[in-house]
Amino acid sequence: MKLSYNRTKIVATMGPASAKKDVLMSMIKAGVNVCRLNFSHGRPEDHQKTIDIIREINDKYKVNVGILADLQGPKIRIGLVKDGGIHLANGKRINMTTTECIGDDNQIYITYDTFPQDVKAGEIILLDDGKIQMKVIETNKKDLVVCEVVHGGILTSRKGVNLPNTKVSIPSLTEEDLVNLDFALANDVEWIGLSFVRTAEDIVELKRIISRSGKASRVIAKIEKPEAIDNIDSIIEATDGVMVARGDLGVEMPLEEVPLLQKMIARKCRAASKPVIIATQMLESMITTPRPTRAEVNDVANSVLDGADAVMLSGETSVGEFPLIVIETMAKIVRNVEEQGYPFNSIKAPYDKVAAANKLSNAVCESAVHMAGQTDAVGIVSMTFSGYTAFEISSYRPKANTYIFTSNRNLLNALSLVWGVKAFYYDKTESTDKTISDVNNILKKENLVEVGDVVINTAAVPIAKQGKTNMLKVAVID
Repeated sequence: MKLSYNRTKIVATMGPASAKKDVLMSMIKAGVNVCRLNFSHGRPEDHQKTIDIIREINDKYKVNVGILADLQGPKIRIGLVKDGGIHLANGKRINMTTTECIGDDNQIYITYDTFPQDVKAGEIILLDDGKIQMKVIETNKKDLVVCEVVHGGILTSRKGVNLPNTKVSIPSLTEEDLVNLDFALANDVEWIGLSFVRTAEDIVELKRIISRSGKASRVIAKIEKPEAIDNIDSIIEATDGVMVARGDLGVEMPLEEVPLLQKMIARKCRAASKPVIIATQMLESMITTPRPTRAEVNDVANSVLDGADAVMLSGETSVGEFPLIVIETMAKIVRNVEEQGYPFNSIKAPYDKVAAANKLSNAVCESAVHMAGQTDAVGIVSMTFSGYTAFEISSYRPKANTYIFTSNRNLLNALSLVWGVKAFYYDKTESTDKTISDVNNILKKENLVEVGDVVINTAAVPIAKQGKTNMLKVAVID
């Protein structure tokens, strides 16, 4: 199967629009690298069907499409309200209760048990992605909060609630999340997304559970709360990857701050060699129309220029009318920026938290990228088992292609999220020279390099020990 190859990867959210195998096949051909399962929607059996189709496509066509299981996290919602919704007029007072009921003009049920204990008078409550704004007047600290409508509108059932000023006491992993996490781990998904991350401890706790399960899934911290911005350095250090979840981030924080936060997070993630996904509303208008707005095209292009490892689609591919056209459009925008705008990233910023044990291999990776530039190499070809070398080389955004060979099958699909990386399965470890000759010949057979091309090989010597990268070789393909 001939794939469209972008360096900036594309994450597509699965849903009814992309559930059929032939549609998903076409989307993967057009450029999808990672499929996102959104556990805020859909039943386990639907997610299972999607996982089975992705794995079947991977096996049959020898591709490495990764899976990101996105846990809902402590998403606060209101309950059901009367038919036709509630009209909330400016200045009107309404009760929010933790006692389940059908919402009406006097009271609304909120799914957050400790809400009356956690909020204080004067704090802001945002409903339905910030479309409706209320202010806390008083709380009985038990089961009832009196609110006043600041900006009203029609409120319908099950809308989301954001509390930008409130220290929320709900744990980052809810009971529902733990059930979904078990399901995701049982299916060996490569990436787990944790919503509403507040501190590095949230990540550490999730990693503990994954480790206890004996699984290798990596963690994506979704940045969508002010507390996460306050703790961004320790969160990046603790996690394996980051998602700039601009939907809730833009509700919880002033909208005008989000563009610079996006750039700051992308810069810090590159410095730490951690992949970063830019998400939400990238091609939102294409849910219902086959052409994007010019502003959306700029947004995707700017995310590539910011140094994102991946750009993500949500409703566009899960429930939209044009899932394939969306992928083709995004791939076209990405490719144009990559071809016309290189070098489009600033120099990688220094990172002061590199473990002493990794300093030597980091130096080898940086030298490989530098040498590739000096020799006009067409590829940097690396062996890795842990994946460390792949993340490190990718973070420099080299002009040469990055080809990673590994005997770690789980890593193959995980690397589909990482900028510029194309991964291959290889499990022989006779000698370093033999291995280098083998992997370079595989690339020649795949028509990725040709006779006379320069490539930079890195490996760990002795190769059988699968240790840290400590060797660099300039090779000419013969």
